[in-house]
Amino acid sequence: MTKHVKIFDTTLRDGEQAPGFSMTSGQKLRLAKTLESLGVDIIEAGFAAASPGDFDAIHTIAAEIKGSTICSLARCNDGDIRASGEAIKPAKSGRIHTFIATSPLHREYKLKMSKDEIVRRAVAGVELARTYTDDVEFSCEDAIRTERDYLQRVVEAAIKAGASTINIPDTVGYTTPEEIQDLFSFLTTQIEGANGVTFSAHCHDDLGLAVANSLAAVRGGARQVECAMNGIGERAGNCATEEVVMAINTRKDFYGLTTGIKTEGIYAASKLLASITGNPVPRNKAIVGKNAFAHESGIHQHGVLANRETYEIMKPEDVGVSTDNLVLGKHSGRAALKNRASKLGFELSDNQLQSVFVAFKELADEKKEVFDADIEALIMGETVGSQGPWEIDSLYVSAGSDENRHPQASVKLKHEDGRTLAAINEAAGPVNAVFMAISDITGHPLHLDSFSVQSVTEGKDAMAEAAVQVSTEFESYHGRGASTDTVLAGAKAYLDVINRIERRAVRQKKIAAQH
Repeated sequence: MTKHVKIFDTTLRDGEQAPGFSMTSGQKLRLAKTLESLGVDIIEAGFAAASPGDFDAIHTIAAEIKGSTICSLARCNDGDIRASGEAIKPAKSGRIHTFIATSPLHREYKLKMSKDEIVRRAVAGVELARTYTDDVEFSCEDAIRTERDYLQRVVEAAIKAGASTINIPDTVGYTTPEEIQDLFSFLTTQIEGANGVTFSAHCHDDLGLAVANSLAAVRGGARQVECAMNGIGERAGNCATEEVVMAINTRKDFYGLTTGIKTEGIYAASKLLASITGNPVPRNKAIVGKNAFAHESGIHQHGVLANRETYEIMKPEDVGVSTDNLVLGKHSGRAALKNRASKLGFELSDNQLQSVFVAFKELADEKKEVFDADIEALIMGETVGSQGPWEIDSLYVSAGSDENRHPQASVKLKHEDGRTLAAINEAAGPVNAVFMAISDITGHPLHLDSFSVQSVTEGKDAMAEAAVQVSTEFESYHGRGASTDTVLAGAKAYLDVINRIERRAVRQKKIAAQH
């Protein structure tokens, strides 16, 4: 049996469909390129039949990505499978992932189908998918709670129909490591045709066992793991890509297996996802959390200084966390900034470098020293899409506890067409006043659903990173901004949303004009 474990990353599908993690097509493409550079074997880019936006995102990613197989999810019905087939057409390597539920609960209450009908649907789905691509994956939804003899029957039928990958998902995060290892040992040795297919594990984290269960499945013979960056996904999330990869990589002595992941890019990919979705990584998150390589205990610090291996089983640089915290200042040039960004895992285009460099110089004038975390914050702000058409020309707020005076914000914005507009607004708090003033100027009345600020660097001149979630009557948006001024960071985050709304409107007008 091969020693290589394929990494099937579903950040853009199962991860993105979780509440609070939606992404635009452009953001999906940006993350797909990062996953490709990581060396992900298969990128599940979306669910083509779910919406025109999902179809377009998969189609675009399929055309742009050459180093990873691009996959679309589809139910076992003609419409879903045909949509997936069309969406992955431009791909150098494309896959259709089709599924149908098999457990008694799903058969009776969701599908209302007999066992025989489900087998027929599964076979027909795989056969139709094969007319679009030779790379067809079949999943038995809720496989863990399916009778073993019936699971065997469905899987064997799918293999005979032409499926090359068989996925056994723990759809509700119910199984245990011992149970799933035994199941995969059975499937990989007792199923007719098992030698000609790859068995895959897709584990959810409802009981906090997704990574442990995925690794146990690998020990049982699975050679593909379905996972998502930062463990995002439905309900409690999926198996975390970075955790399962680093477990296999760090414990080669135990698993005797390898992946093709370039682990040095993990940290940057995690940060990009957090910034795009507006969901920061918890400090204590394994592998990519801020505390993953921090040591505050005196005993731990002494041990690490004597020999890092006393308390670190991985090197920070193994996952792209730089230990060379080079200090840059206002006299540093573009080359130094680009080099530092590269060491942090970010490859900047010329336009991005120019934009980040301007922001870097402004920050360097405010701070005596600019550290890695400052540079990361600047880059992430640019990466998420902080470009115009609007930019903040000036902002001033007043706040306090005087009962006779309300917090007030005076905001002036510049538009790329040359306009400069200003507004003054009062509200219960200075941040709300700023947001209302920006809405007055731009003509976008948005409902603020959440607002958060966190410090991303240390000291009295620390960089603040703000995240907003806002909504219109029909859609929800995330925005992010960074500054040494907390209120200004919030204003940038709010304006980030408005800029994206306006840029999308311009693109839609161009598309409509072409037709």
